[in-house]
Amino acid sequence: MRKLSILSYIFAGLMLSSCDGYLKEDPRDQLYPEDAYDTPQNVYLNTVASLYNYIGGYSDSQGLQGTYRGVYDLNTFTTDEAMLPTRGGDWYDGGFWQGLFLHKWGTNSDAIQATWEYLYKVIVLSNQSLEILGELRQKTDYNDLDRYEAEVRAFRAMYYYYLVDMFGRVPLIVSSSIPVKDVRQSDRKEVFDFVVKELQESLLLLSTAHSNSPGDYYGRITRPVVYFLLAKLALNAEVFTDNDWTDGLRPNGREIYFRVGERKLNAWQTVVAYCDSITDLNYSLSLNYADNFSVFNESSGENIFTIPMDKNLYTNQMQYLFRSRHYNHAKAYGLGGENGSCATIEALRVFAYGTDSVDTRFYENYYADTMFDLNGDTIRLDNGTPLVYLPLEVRLDLSRLPAEKTAGARMKKYEIDKMGTKDGKLSDNDIVLFRYADVLLMRSEAKVRNGENGDEELNAVRFRVGMLPRKATLENILAERQLELAWEGWRRQDLVRFGKFTRPYTDRPQLPHESNGYTTVFPIPDKVRSLNPNLTQNPGY
Repeated sequence: MRKLSILSYIFAGLMLSSCDGYLKEDPRDQLYPEDAYDTPQNVYLNTVASLYNYIGGYSDSQGLQGTYRGVYDLNTFTTDEAMLPTRGGDWYDGGFWQGLFLHKWGTNSDAIQATWEYLYKVIVLSNQSLEILGELRQKTDYNDLDRYEAEVRAFRAMYYYYLVDMFGRVPLIVSSSIPVKDVRQSDRKEVFDFVVKELQESLLLLSTAHSNSPGDYYGRITRPVVYFLLAKLALNAEVFTDNDWTDGLRPNGREIYFRVGERKLNAWQTVVAYCDSITDLNYSLSLNYADNFSVFNESSGENIFTIPMDKNLYTNQMQYLFRSRHYNHAKAYGLGGENGSCATIEALRVFAYGTDSVDTRFYENYYADTMFDLNGDTIRLDNGTPLVYLPLEVRLDLSRLPAEKTAGARMKKYEIDKMGTKDGKLSDNDIVLFRYADVLLMRSEAKVRNGENGDEELNAVRFRVGMLPRKATLENILAERQLELAWEGWRRQDLVRFGKFTRPYTDRPQLPHESNGYTTVFPIPDKVRSLNPNLTQNPGY
């Protein structure tokens, strides 16, 4: 079944042009204005649909997932979930990957800056779209301009959500033409309040459609996507409303209030309310965990927001499987591999790997032990011995160790698309950003933090994969988020919220003074600050 959506009609090969400053961005195409906005359909295509080209990507630091050295890597390889070990001459890259894992951001400054520029690039384009829609409102009687505007406001708010999470104190820019010298830095809470307001005000003008499903709303921001973002904002409100995250004090979620409809609710009650709104729109857990990540996974009743993937239509890439597989492993599938990323010792412990009680999701998320090709035949190394991944032998630097090339449990998560191209990086598995299992875990956590019982939601997630029930404690919920959401890009945010991001663990000593939490946000890029002296560095850097 082919994937049909409004996105299919826009220029799928639109290039992501680099910007020489984070407030500069060229219009998305070369159409003349009289052609770009001469019909309501063209207005939508050129002010709203064109923005979705930037959700995915194919080059470094572009897209919310699928590529290297961007949002996903900064949220994954900085944690106890995954690492890219140095394997002799492979994967040192000037200390880049070790620096991520060790929280030594100096080796990663270019990627941090590129990620900042990517997020602001999309915000500036969104601002341009809103300005065009405002002008058209004065000049035309086109229907649905309010809905178009709501969709763009929600889209822009999502990008500010990533900025407030990753950088804390950031400029709040709502015009595409503001001079750099007039840009000021906002407190974290101010940006948080803006994002909540934008999402809440856009909400009722958006469709209730499941945007992961083929059709007119495929791949778009719809009401359930916004409910999910609002639940995430409320869940992280103690962090996101804290203007000084290095002073050892944090706001109390029971004393942070939101207006939800006619109700005044604290942060934890707000999480539950928005999670319930998603449930009411007929989302549920898939019977089979793996179905959410299969080839042609648009039929999932669990996925809420995805990056559309179609090797014949879109240029979006999923590079993570390619990055993780051993060369011979990938070759046996007729694909490519870079023999890189793998699970940490901490992740293995959470999954109880090597014990009699290993979680059933381990082999859904990881390749480990002896490897077989798609026909069931043993995959072999160049010397003829079987390829055996050795999860427990992983170290940050494996150079000259016996398991240099084979240590570490490798990423599996997504089903192999046998018809994939470009070494498997172009496939038909949509990349999952938000899904319903996370909704249940958010609801469980919020209830526990509010002094209630979250067992039902936690164990619904566990029962789906055949695991025994557990008591919903904060410790068990954090572990369950690792088990359920491995490789999905949530670990950094989760560890920050639970106060565990800066702790030492295997191969990662705590940095001097890091216990105050300064590395829980990334530094404001030096080159960005050099463009505008009004911007100050985040505390601790």
